[in-house]
Amino acid sequence: MTDENMKTEDMMEETAAEDAVEKPSEETASQESVEEQTEKESGEEASEESEVSAEEGEDETSSETDEDEEDSESKSDSGEKKDKKLRWKKKDKKDEKIEELTDRLQRTMAEFDNYRKRTDKEKASMYIIGAKEVVEKILPIIDNFERGLASATEEQKADPFVEGFDKIYKQLCKTLEDMGVKVIEAVGKEFDPNFHNAVMHVDDESVGENIVVEEFQKGYLYKDFVVRHSMVKVAN
Repeated sequence: MTDENMKTEDMMEETAAEDAVEKPSEETASQESVEEQTEKESGEEASEESEVSAEEGEDETSSETDEDEEDSESKSDSGEKKDKKLRWKKKDKKDEKIEELTDRLQRTMAEFDNYRKRTDKEKASMYIIGAKEVVEKILPIIDNFERGLASATEEQKADPFVEGFDKIYKQLCKTLEDMGVKVIEAVGKEFDPNFHNAVMHVDDESVGENIVVEEFQKGYLYKDFVVRHSMVKVAN
């Protein structure tokens, strides 16, 4: 083997050794970069997990706070209800007594009001009944005045005695009218059994049916109450 060949082989061996040395260093560098990337990823995952756990802790804390607030509110509400119940129990007897007395007072006032109205109505009816009885007793006197004046002749009507008699009659009628006494209209009106008392019937074609043609005795009203019915003749 020549010297040149030996030198060539030595150079090749050195080159192979250098390549062998460079390859492990490259592999080591790649491994180191992979490890660094893995560590970064694990660090990022750890930070994300810590953030998630922190958020969960905040949520749990807020939920616990809300629950505490709800519990406190429910406790306060229950406490208020208990206080109201206690106050109601304490005032229960007084309220019952007040309601009982109020009810009795209202009933008494209503009964008294009804009694007052009833007595006022009875008094008014008694007054009307009494006045009707008085008017009914005066009516025969009015009838006698009318009969006396009707029997007087024209010459007698000029007599001062008859004139005085007529003035007394008119004064008496005016007094009864002021008291609420009215004469029932009969002649020419349709017969009404509520106001008229038919004692005679006559056939008269010139007058309508059931029409009063003659009055024998005047009828009177006192405040829309019949004191005496008119005594009349009715056409058939």
